[in-house]
Parts: sequence; structure tokens; C-alpha cells
Amino acid sequence: MHIGLIGLGKMGGNMRERMRKAGLTVVGYDRDPLVSDVGSLEELVEQLPSPKVVWVMVPAGDPTRATIIALADLLGEGDVVVDGGNSRWTDDEKHAAELAEKNIGFVDCGVSGGVWGLDNGYALMAGGDADDIAKVQPAFDALRPDEKSGFVHAGRVGAGHFSKMVHNGIEYAMMQAYAEGYELLETVDMVDNVTEVFDSWRTGTVVRSWLLDLLVNALEDDPGLSKIRGYAEDSGEGRWTVEAAIDNAVPMHTIAAALFARFTSRQDESPAMQAVAAMRQQFGGHAVQAAKDVGLDAADPDPSDPV
Repeated sequence: MHIGLIGLGKMGGNMRERMRKAGLTVVGYDRDPLVSDVGSLEELVEQLPSPKVVWVMVPAGDPTRATIIALADLLGEGDVVVDGGNSRWTDDEKHAAELAEKNIGFVDCGVSGGVWGLDNGYALMAGGDADDIAKVQPAFDALRPDEKSGFVHAGRVGAGHFSKMVHNGIEYAMMQAYAEGYELLETVDMVDNVTEVFDSWRTGTVVRSWLLDLLVNALEDDPGLSKIRGYAEDSGEGRWTVEAAIDNAVPMHTIAAALFARFTSRQDESPAMQAVAAMRQQFGGHAVQAAKDVGLDAADPDPSDPV
């Protein structure tokens, strides 16, 4: 199979290498000429036999949209565009409709595997028509972990990215649960080696996972995580998952809380908790800390007072 790949960053570059190792001919294009195989999108398309398959791995939003618009003018009937970035599923429907006007197929594909995907393979969740999926299948087979798992044709256009969105929402919640457990274990004075506790969970327990493996790796590299600031961004997919839950009246307590915890991580001082402290002082006379005293013991004058 011949395939074009646009975007050769951390994910795209490793995907190109994995597909080549599986025997596929990959023509890669990137704005960085040091990693690009060709000098332009036009040259990439020219080097592909028909039906042409072009996989896009650029940031979601405007970069993806601009790339797909450009490809719409370069590709023809029977060709297929694959969006493997973290696009919102509603964008997929728009892109598919625009390409369909020129009889160009569209497949959305959620890709999970990160920097480890080159060696371990990628989990792939695809949406689109069966005929378009079939044209891309050799690439899916090269990228997936093995021939029995790691790939799903999730449904119509948008289903791939919707599935990946929910996957990332679950990821938020799992990470938050591990993180809260870590903080509690570190806080008490009865547990001598928190890293070894987490390591002991990696086999034989119901909470074992790759995320747990990665947390243990991080703790072994940096005991106490002193080199890392407690600041966590969100890629957008956690927000989209919660928004979809609201739109469909699906209760999503844990994932929503994990998303909000990331917002909290970005605050040097929480305005909401400042308001809580102020109200406690007003109705109960509870002690408060001056801003300069943060970190001192602020126990209530009488712990038996109502909260």
C-alpha cells in the first residue's frame, strides 16, 4: 500500500516509521523540511497511486481544516482523507460533507498510543463508510498492536473521534483517581514507601493498568515528584465529553470532577475557596489565614463548632 502522511511530529513521525516497518510505502509531508519527504502537498499527492489515501496528523481545529480544504482541491473521485488528529466529531461531519461533494471519501480515526506507539502499536477507532475503511485497512493493520486487537470500525463518520473523546474522558478520571490516592498515601505517616505500594498494585489487582505503570515510572525517576509543578492542561476532549453528556442527559460525575480538578490545578489561589473561608469566618467565627500566612496551621478555634 502507498499512503500519504501529513504531519510528522511526535505521533506522525513514529506512525510513518511503524508503517514502513510493516512494508507500506509512506510519503510524508511536514512544514519542517528536515523531516519531510516532499516539499509540498502537491508533490505528496503526485507520488501516490489511485485511489489515493492521505492521512492527516496535524493539530485539531484550524490547521486540520485548512489541510483538508487544500486536499479537496488536489484529490479526486475515489480518494480518501483520514483525519487521525484529535478533532471534534462535529467537525468530521462537516469535513465529510465537503469532501463528498467531490466524491472524496472521509474517515475519522481516533489514535491512542502516544510516544510508545512506535514499539507497542496504536489503538485505532475509525468512523466512516465501509468502502472507505477498506481502502485504509492496510494502514490500520500496520499501526494496530496486533492482528486481533487495537482496531475498531466504530460506526459512521464521527464515531471514531467520538469514541476517542470518551476514551480520553475516562483517562482523565483514571488519572485523577490514582493522583488522589497518591496524595493520601503521601500525607499519612504510616506508609513508608509510596512508590513500592503503587508498584505492588501492578500485578494481580483490579486497578492495574498502563497508567499505573507510567505513574510508577515517574515516581521512580523523581521520588516525591519534586521536579514537576502540579499544573495540568486539558486537550479539549475532556470538555467535549462532559458537553456530550449534558446534551444526552447522561450523568458523568467522575469525569466531570476530573476535568474540574485540572482547572483547579492552574490556580495559585482559588477564589471559590477564598469565598468559602470568608463565609465560615462570618457565620462561625472560624479562623482564616491572611494571604501571606498560607501554609501555616489554620485549625478552627473549636473543632467541634458546626461547619
